[in-house]
This record gives sequence, C-alpha cells and structure tokens, in this order.
Amino acid sequence: MSKSASRARLAEIIRKRSFGRGEITLASGRKSDFYFNLKPTMLDPEGAALLAELTYEALKDDNLDFVGGLEMGAVPLAGAIAQLSWLKGHPIAAFFVRKKPKEHGARLAVEGLAKGETLAGKRIVIVEDVTTTGGSALKAVEAVREAGGEIALVFTMVDREEGATETFAEAGLPFRALYKAGEFLKG
Repeated sequence: MSKSASRARLAEIIRKRSFGRGEITLASGRKSDFYFNLKPTMLDPEGAALLAELTYEALKDDNLDFVGGLEMGAVPLAGAIAQLSWLKGHPIAAFFVRKKPKEHGARLAVEGLAKGETLAGKRIVIVEDVTTTGGSALKAVEAVREAGGEIALVFTMVDREEGATETFAEAGLPFRALYKAGEFLKG
C-alpha cells in the first residue's frame, strides 16, 4: 500500500474506532466537544500496523536509539514501532515512563531497559497517542533527561492543535504530528 493509501486507511480507522463528538474533560482539564481515544486504534491489528508503519517512516531518518513515552498511550505505540524497526533492519528500542514509580520492586520511573542498559547519551523520540497542551509528553521528557537521554523530538499520532506546538517550541523541542485534529473535524 502506498504511503498516502496507508495514511487514508489509518484516518478511516481512527475516525471509526477512536474519534467521537460530545462533551468531555481532557487530561489537561480543558473541556471539549470532541475527543480521540486512540487505544481502540492502537490495539486493532490493522490500526497498530498502520500506526507503526507511518510513524516508523516518519522517524527512520532521525538517527534514533529509543522510542518511548508516558504510560499508557505510548506503550502500544513504542512496542509496535520497535518491532517494525527490527523487521526493517533498523532497530529502535522501546521504553516507557511511569506516571508514578512503583512503590515496590526496582521502583523505576523508566521501564523496559535491561539491567545495565541506560538512556544516557542516546537519541530518543517521545511518542504520544493524542497531544493537547503537551503536558503529558513533557513529563516523559523530564524523566528521560533525568536519565541522561537526549530528546531528538516529540512525535504524536494526533495533535489536537490546542497549544502543544507552542509548549514544545518554548521548551526548545522539535514537535511533529502524524495527523492534526482538524483533519477529523471537517467531516
């Protein structure tokens, strides 16, 4: 399937499985009359494959070592991208950042690294399913920086276009999106 056909098909899946209208309170605390819940798309076989394919294609030339982000939205994305990157012969390892470190066991904020493995000095992309203001992604950025990682960029599947671009610009972070919310609000 061509890139434009993959993109159109994924938009169709998102529209059907993950987009809705109706009043909702977002993670940012803002109220909205539309929402995206990308979990049904991320966990759908075709949706997961297309998200991984289009994201991998968008990131493959960024010389990345790791892909990850804040739980829960980044977990299926990072795993699918890591798997596809291996199959394409250009492996990008995955991790995720806990919203709150576990109170037992290793008590890690960053999960997915093997013993002795570190993010220090590595080029990392923070991925997110849906971005509104950018606050959630910044939590992941902070944890990665504390671990010594270099943030190459923040990449979201859907940018709600409600301040994230400005937030990341102020933080000096490159930001890209697979889709903009406006693409789904037209129809």
